[in-house]
Order: sequence, then structure tokens, then C-alpha cells
Amino acid sequence: MNAQLALKKMQASTVPAQLYCEACPAYELSLCQAACEATWACPGSKPLPVNQTEHTAPARRTICREQDLHDAVPIICSGWAASIVMLSDGSRQILSFLLPGDIVSTALLFEPRPHCLVEAITEVRYRTFKRTELRQLLFAHPNLMEKLSKAWIDEKSRADQLIVDLGRRTADERIARLILNLVDRLRKRDMVRGNPMEVEFPLRQHHIADATGLTPVHVSKVLSEFRRSGLIKISERSLSILDLAGFRRVANMR
Repeated sequence: MNAQLALKKMQASTVPAQLYCEACPAYELSLCQAACEATWACPGSKPLPVNQTEHTAPARRTICREQDLHDAVPIICSGWAASIVMLSDGSRQILSFLLPGDIVSTALLFEPRPHCLVEAITEVRYRTFKRTELRQLLFAHPNLMEKLSKAWIDEKSRADQLIVDLGRRTADERIARLILNLVDRLRKRDMVRGNPMEVEFPLRQHHIADATGLTPVHVSKVLSEFRRSGLIKISERSLSILDLAGFRRVANMR
């Protein structure tokens, strides 16, 4: 029964282009939203068709697998996911956490095979666009190309930062920088609340460990020290930064 329910939730359902967009926390950031607007705003000409389909993946469900063929480009509408590389010994490296408005992989706009596995951390609602139609729309609307460039630059920047973090930074710096970068991305999506700032934080110690190249035990020790120092507070599903200036010093952020 549970398997049937999960399968039903994963099945696609076609939805109107406008649905959900204005309620999306990443409305101004999302290539998805820009693509929808481009199809609506074509006065005096026939709109370019962009078929889109909505899917829901429960937590811990795979959204796409490494090297599988895909003819569509997924964009996260709600929830958290992770881009992951699986190693031959069964361990894994999280390359990036995906938030609302993020393209699962910008490479999927140009080639059919992703280079990493994407897994839902929470329940994730995502929308897929046909690659050929989305590319046609991109070349017809320069503002969409700007959005794509920004998404690619952000993705590249996170990848470069991960290299530096794993190669040169201490455990404290890695974890603090990961948290601060996530908070900054959530702030841009208007998903930060309160003073001190509080965010939804569904990550567990094994997620942080896989993203920072540490063990869960080491992550637990570092987070405990952050809490004892009055820098952060972590509850079941949320995180608060109690001392932003102090936490930035720990992260060695200018």
C-alpha cells in the first residue's frame, strides 16, 4: 500500500503554467518562472510552446540517476534535495543542496545525461520542461539566457568553493561556511524569519558530513561546540544563528 501511494505521488500531472509560480519563494530567481513568463508575454505573435509537468518525490526518493537518459530539465519548486556523487565503496559526496528555484543541473539543458544523482531530502515538488522546447525559448528570449548564465555561474561558484573547503579549510570552517551559505541562499528566497534569524533546516548530521568530507561523529562534535559557544541553535527542523558576527569569524568569512 505504501509503495503504491509513493508511486502515485511520483506520477506526473500536467498543470497550468501560472500555477504555484507567484507563491514560489524563488519567484524572482527561478528560470522556471522566467520561462513561464516568456510564454505568456508574446503580444502579436504565437507563443512558443513549453510543455511542463509537475512531479512530487517523497523524502529519500531519487529524482534522477547519474548517467540515466533524460529529455527534460527538472527545476525545484519546493523542498530540499541534494546533488550526490556515489563512490565505488558505497560512500558519497554531496556536491550541492538544491533549494526552491534551483535547476537540478544546468548541464541537462545541453546534454541528456546528468553527472550526479539527485535525491530528495524532504518531500520535493519539482517541474520538468522539455529540453528542446526550453532551449528554443532560451535562444528566443535574451533575458532567459541571462537567467541561465546566472544559474550556471552560481553552480560553478559553489563547486569552486567546495574544492577550497575540502582542500584547505578546517572542520569548523567547513561546517560554518556551509550553514552560512545555505542561510544566504534562503535569505534571497525570502525564507529567513525572525531576529535572531531562523531558517528551516532539514539536514541531518550525515548530510552535513557528506557535504563537508567529515564523519557524522566529527560533525556532531563541531555542532555541539557551536551550540555551547552560543553561536547557533538547532532544533528538529530549524536552525537559528544567535551570533552572526561570531559565526562569520569562525567561518573565516570576510
